[in-house]
Amino acid sequence: MTARIQRILHQLRHTVGAPARNPRMAVVIGRILALAFLVCFASGLYSHLLQDPVAWLILPTRPVWLYQLTQGVHVTVGIACFPLLLAKLYTIFPELFQSPPVRSAAHLLERASIAVFVAASLVLITTGLLNTYQLYRVFGFSFRLTHYALAWIVVGSLAIHIGVKLPVIARYWRKRDAYDEEGSVRGGVPADAGLDAPDELQRLTGRAPSAGLTGRMFAWIDRSPAPLDPDAAAATSRRGLLIAVAGAVGSVVVLTAGQSLRLLDPVNVFAPRKMGVGAQGLPVNRTAQAAGVTATAIASEWTLTVVNGAARQVFTRARLSALPQYDVVLPIACVEGWSQDAPWRGPRLVDLLDAVGAPRDAHVRITSLQTHGNFGVTQMQPEFARDPLTLVALELYGEVLDIDHGYPARIIAPGRPGVLQTKWLDRIEVLA
Repeated sequence: MTARIQRILHQLRHTVGAPARNPRMAVVIGRILALAFLVCFASGLYSHLLQDPVAWLILPTRPVWLYQLTQGVHVTVGIACFPLLLAKLYTIFPELFQSPPVRSAAHLLERASIAVFVAASLVLITTGLLNTYQLYRVFGFSFRLTHYALAWIVVGSLAIHIGVKLPVIARYWRKRDAYDEEGSVRGGVPADAGLDAPDELQRLTGRAPSAGLTGRMFAWIDRSPAPLDPDAAAATSRRGLLIAVAGAVGSVVVLTAGQSLRLLDPVNVFAPRKMGVGAQGLPVNRTAQAAGVTATAIASEWTLTVVNGAARQVFTRARLSALPQYDVVLPIACVEGWSQDAPWRGPRLVDLLDAVGAPRDAHVRITSLQTHGNFGVTQMQPEFARDPLTLVALELYGEVLDIDHGYPARIIAPGRPGVLQTKWLDRIEVLA
């Protein structure tokens, strides 16, 4: 029974063999994919630290477009992982049919690590793509927490896989693969299959190897005519795969990166947000209706309360407008990957904090009028609260804020995710 299973696996492995499916190509695609995941992990970790700050960590407020860059790269490279991961799976597909399936504890660890990596990666990038379109309801779980946990699983399984495959990676890192090179595909079956002995071939296939079986030990299994020039066919196959992968990666990047890169905005075909489209020419994620503030935001009795212990100041919109006004150009950069620079006008947050005697190292809690959503209450570290570019914005593009952009007042700060640029302000509290 075991011999029969091994024979079936061996024949399947032969059937799906192809010149482009070899260790060298797997290493070439794999190192690009690994780099892409590491870039996504680093940029995603930075976004996580901004949303869940560590008390001792001081995050940069300059350049003002830092988060615009990191999150745009995060989402764009994440989308590019789709064709890269599929290409990697293509190159290693014959390895799924190894015979025997598990040869040692190290081999089991290798197969388990790649299984976990592929499964977690597919879930990670698929849910990430759905998130860019704000399809939150299909999840049934917290996207942000799940995405964060999966990122660690992907990186951990990737590290394990690289560790166990390091000898193969080192062997094929720079070496140019050839069709008949040791370790490459020979007659559709990798030469490192561990089945080189003639008696092993006869046991698995029930046939004795033909005379003269030297350079292509498994070629006799293939009943189709052999190519006249296998080396040329292999090179063409590998080149074709690389061209296809490069074309796919280039296409998804060029056709989506325009949501965060103005240069590519004219060819932004598939991204969910487009620059200049939205209220006051700026895209909107959460509308006033979705946030449940259509009545409270326009109420005549609206005020903004700023509190520091017993000290309290209450600001009407007229009082906020009477304070010194500042003009800044800052981006709205959202976790979904889109961003756009815009001119804002309003008093500085630091002036409101000074009005209640807030210490320079104080953290700030900001509360919105919104009744729906996860970011009705946010916190701001002192480096952002004290930054002279952080405003309580009252105007956008020289006009009174549209209600969908946070009327009567909102926070705008450099280098912060859009979800933390709190709209429809209600209360600002200095934390002890």
